[in-house]
Amino acid sequence: METVVSGIRSTGNLHLGNYFGALRNFTRMQHENNCYFFIADYHSLTTHPTPGNLYGNVRQVLSEYLACGIDPDVATIYLQSDVPEVTELYLLLNMIAYKGELERTTTFKEKVRNQPGNVNAGLLTYPVLMAADIIIHKAHRVPVGKDQEPHLEITRKFARRFNTMYKTECFPEPEAYNFGEKLVKIPGLDGSGKMGKTEGNGIFLSDGDNTIRKKVMRAVTDSGPAKPNQEVAEPINNLFTIMQFVSEPATLKHFKEQYARCTIRYGDLKKQLAEDLVKFVAPIRERIEDITADSGYLRRVVKKGKEKARESAAATISEVREIIGFRPF
Repeated sequence: METVVSGIRSTGNLHLGNYFGALRNFTRMQHENNCYFFIADYHSLTTHPTPGNLYGNVRQVLSEYLACGIDPDVATIYLQSDVPEVTELYLLLNMIAYKGELERTTTFKEKVRNQPGNVNAGLLTYPVLMAADIIIHKAHRVPVGKDQEPHLEITRKFARRFNTMYKTECFPEPEAYNFGEKLVKIPGLDGSGKMGKTEGNGIFLSDGDNTIRKKVMRAVTDSGPAKPNQEVAEPINNLFTIMQFVSEPATLKHFKEQYARCTIRYGDLKKQLAEDLVKFVAPIRERIEDITADSGYLRRVVKKGKEKARESAAATISEVREIIGFRPF
């Protein structure tokens, strides 16, 4: 059984794109691999969240992942900040990471452009912490999309460099766990691209019924088909794509046929899609609310995850310290 490690952004508010993309695959993956899912609360410090926001975001995202099917009795789900071995490995890897290569990473250059007033050392060494998170459990695979594979290559580089420098085979070089055709991309409501949090074009799993209705009714459309069997415009195709996952097949067929006949009324399409989304999201939102309110359950989950993660991480750090030369007298 292979070890799989995946980080979870501690910003909360998962949307449909997350659910139909990675999350559904995670719930299957946890039964096929030795999975570690961590909430990356240290990573979030590069944006300087307030203590209240940091705690609230971690609690929210933990509840959302549990509500969506991550089973703490099967997989290990834990907080990054609960495993001090991660920061020790981060320190040790920083000694073999070089300033020039870190400055050349795409993510760092983007951050420098987007937030010139907050170019902190954490941003520069972000890939090193990411590598520590992954190889602390000697991961064989990491779930990533195609656009994230360069980030994984940095981790592979550090693992390879450590092994070469110390003439060891301590760390596997993790491969991408790429879902290929199984990785679904849910489009946003703004007429193009994929659903995302920062884009403001998403339906979140914590959204209330009326919020969902308002968002869908504001979704971008066009002036309508000009002739029968016209190619479907991108904004409308996006709505059809979302409908494919939350509506009955007959409903989707009905509106596609109306589009082909030039008789479609976008108001009717949106109202139907909104109600289907409400029906789909409501049970998930209710589970999120129940879990968030159950502090005892969350404490038990975090405690169990911490114990399992630290057992794995401590074994790795003990081996690494011996390899480097930190030995008792």
